[in-house]
Amino acid sequence: MEDIEALYDRFRACTAVSTDSRQPQNGTLFFALNGPSFRGADFAPQAIAQGARHAVTDDATLAAQNPEHYTYAPDPLLALQALARHHRRQLIIPVLAITGSNGKTTTKELVHAVLSRRYKVQYTRGNLNNHIGVPLTLLSIRSGEHELAIVEMGANHQGEIALLCELAEPTHGLITNIGKAHLEGFGGQEGILKGKSELFRFLAKVGGTAFVNTLDHRLAGLADLVPGHVTYPGPTDTYPATLLSAAPQVVLRLADGTIAEAHITGDYNFPNLAAAAAVGAYFEVPTQEVAAALAAYAPTNNRSQLVQTGRNEVVLDAYNANPSSMAAALRSFANRPGVSNAAKVVILGDMFELGDESSREHQALGHLLAELPLGTVVLIGPDMARAAAVDPSFRYFATKPEAASWLQQQPLQGRQILIKGSRGMGLESLLDMV
Repeated sequence: MEDIEALYDRFRACTAVSTDSRQPQNGTLFFALNGPSFRGADFAPQAIAQGARHAVTDDATLAAQNPEHYTYAPDPLLALQALARHHRRQLIIPVLAITGSNGKTTTKELVHAVLSRRYKVQYTRGNLNNHIGVPLTLLSIRSGEHELAIVEMGANHQGEIALLCELAEPTHGLITNIGKAHLEGFGGQEGILKGKSELFRFLAKVGGTAFVNTLDHRLAGLADLVPGHVTYPGPTDTYPATLLSAAPQVVLRLADGTIAEAHITGDYNFPNLAAAAAVGAYFEVPTQEVAAALAAYAPTNNRSQLVQTGRNEVVLDAYNANPSSMAAALRSFANRPGVSNAAKVVILGDMFELGDESSREHQALGHLLAELPLGTVVLIGPDMARAAAVDPSFRYFATKPEAASWLQQQPLQGRQILIKGSRGMGLESLLDMV
């Protein structure tokens, strides 16, 4: 591969970076990444034909024959990451990294909403939070245009956050919580703790600042070595906040007494809102602007969405699920006011990526469901059979079509309904049935 400065010159001459030849190119720098069942180089000519200015490919012959349009790199992914790291080092702005087991995308969106009240902010779009998405986010930051960046970091095994930190070199970091997500890849909850703490360990190394959620007692210890400590939301923390109500919407009081009412439900979202308020206060966003940003935020992508279907009130939280987020959502839902316990319905799908812990965790979920004051429990998927076995009153369906058929035959009216499951279950498709 040509040296990084030459590649950087090509990057600056392009309009954006692309890794998908199916998308409009229009002057892009295209990286021909390889996948499990395809070779990216096969799509590089298509990208050039569609308007890409230049392509990085592992096809040495193609690059030698047409150096004007192609650059050879033995591994285009490593070239993309190297370019992103080089670009990051040209930027003199705060970079806030956000990770955690649950709530990181919601927190990222809330933090962006708050900081955008005062700054020009670039941030992770959608769910581009992995070893490909983080470089793309970094390369979308424009020097002289953006004043602050928010980079979401996802991981399903140890070492991933460390890699992403080496690319993004964050100056500030926030871990939402440590929960039971991706147990299989991390090798258990202790592995999750080590993996997520890689962000704070990087900040300790570079003298950065950590935002610490004191509601999760494990985070305080992880942040001990980080020079800069910003704590929230306890009464003695740097930026305190108080939960006033969790349903139907979360209402919180900020440090100066300002009330913020968010269009999001569930007490499990209080730390996410408090985190955004703390980050805003740290970066000197006026409190009234913080409250206004939180009030204006409306969740999307099936994350804690409040949906009125005409017949029922639905909490649609079907973007993802793990034992921690499932338990938090269920406890919060069981405490919702507005209808009797008998009128509360939960429709739950399998929790993925739990490895050897899957049977035990689904069974534990069944016991939790049996303890909560809920009217109807609907469980879907092969793994949920373990939860269903706990209580014969639970309605169990091995497949989603079976559950959909039952919902059509037993129309629900005047109920509060929680729909939650792992992304692969696609439970949002059941919304039309309720």
